[in-house]
Amino acid sequence: MSADGKGQLGYAGGVVLQLLAEKTGLDEALTGAMRLPGFWPLHPRGRVLVDLACAIVMGAEAIGDIALLEHQRAVLGPTASAPTVWRTLDETGELQRRRIARARAAVRRRVWGLLRERPEGFPWITVDRRPLEGWTVLDSDATPVACASEKEGAAGTYKKGVFGLCPLLVYCDNTGEMLAQELRPGDAGCNDTEDNIDIFRQAVEQVPGPHRRKILFRTDGAGFSCGLLKWIASAGGRVHPSFTWEYSTGWTFTGREMDAVLAVDALERRTGRPLWEAALQADGTVREHAFVVEVTGLLGDLSAWPPGHQVFVRREPLHPRYARDANAYETEHGVRLTAFATNTHGRQPAWLDLRHRAHSRVEPKIRDSKAESLARFPSRFMKINQAWLTATALACDLRAWLQLLGCDGDMAKATPKTLRYRFLHVPARLVHGQRRRRLKIPSTWPWADQIVEAFWCIRALPAPT
Repeated sequence: MSADGKGQLGYAGGVVLQLLAEKTGLDEALTGAMRLPGFWPLHPRGRVLVDLACAIVMGAEAIGDIALLEHQRAVLGPTASAPTVWRTLDETGELQRRRIARARAAVRRRVWGLLRERPEGFPWITVDRRPLEGWTVLDSDATPVACASEKEGAAGTYKKGVFGLCPLLVYCDNTGEMLAQELRPGDAGCNDTEDNIDIFRQAVEQVPGPHRRKILFRTDGAGFSCGLLKWIASAGGRVHPSFTWEYSTGWTFTGREMDAVLAVDALERRTGRPLWEAALQADGTVREHAFVVEVTGLLGDLSAWPPGHQVFVRREPLHPRYARDANAYETEHGVRLTAFATNTHGRQPAWLDLRHRAHSRVEPKIRDSKAESLARFPSRFMKINQAWLTATALACDLRAWLQLLGCDGDMAKATPKTLRYRFLHVPARLVHGQRRRRLKIPSTWPWADQIVEAFWCIRALPAPT
């Protein structure tokens, strides 16, 4: 083995990511957002962020991993060094992050327009095998990230045994993009009304105008609050009737809800009529031994909550992981009781329950982000770590756009690890001839045809205007 090879390129799939950033106009938009008057650096700061985001998608876990792109200089041109990346992150303050958010929103309008022009159209969410056409679905969640104690903001999190930071994230369930992100200290509360309204407001600003009229906000029981639900029900203060914002959120199960369940059971025994409705699976079939019922009228005065507020209780078999925290009723009947709330009317409880349970799809999205760079923050300073989180969001967007615009089949749904293994880490040979450069992927690579097809799909996209 020797280190004297020539004309060879590793991680050749990353070239498609760079091409995608160019075709969507992301690099130019970020360069404009990061430009400072009278300062013309050798490496434009927006381009440095794009390179860092591409490196993160390809598996970079530290700032020094940007050296990976230097290996591809023959194709991509010169790349910033690790110290330049450090300086770029350090220069990304609150003002720059707001400008980056506006640039991302402008690029997202273009990308969503390209998604609408696909043969399969825009990726609408399906519930009970029917698409929710016209609805944009936003899922929020907080996740603890373990960090060393010397990092600024590191503290004990809500999850016992985890000491670190607590980012608050919002994903678009339609496209898989990370629309908004906020790095918070580890002891920040999950149900802080101001934090949740602010992060959802940032997410809505990322959604193109035509897609803001119908939005479904979903969060779990740890993130909801009366103030947040009122803000959603009022469409963020918008009074125009064309805006329809709805929520589907977890609801704390207390003694009041337990009394309502007992009242439902007593009414069933007295009347002989089944009041619990069978729950549904994702394919629309009946979910065995799982039921749902509305208990809004049995909870007393709910006038403090938004108009049309409804509460439902779900009953399902008791899983061993929840047996330790089960109450006497759950232990006796071998069931687990949970509740959720919504302001959607005209739908059956089973349909509303199925739509709310789809909020669990945010967990794989967070897991995928942690598989990239969310699980590791490189600096002791909160400012640099917040900028790193912004780069993570850019990486999440690039990966989602690549799979939506350039891939199909299994590759379009692959996790970051699978995408890197099959697509991004493919080797290639760089050939010069006829004033052109050609990347030749080995014909024996199992997914070579899919990679080439993705390259030409991205290259065929119209240039940004």
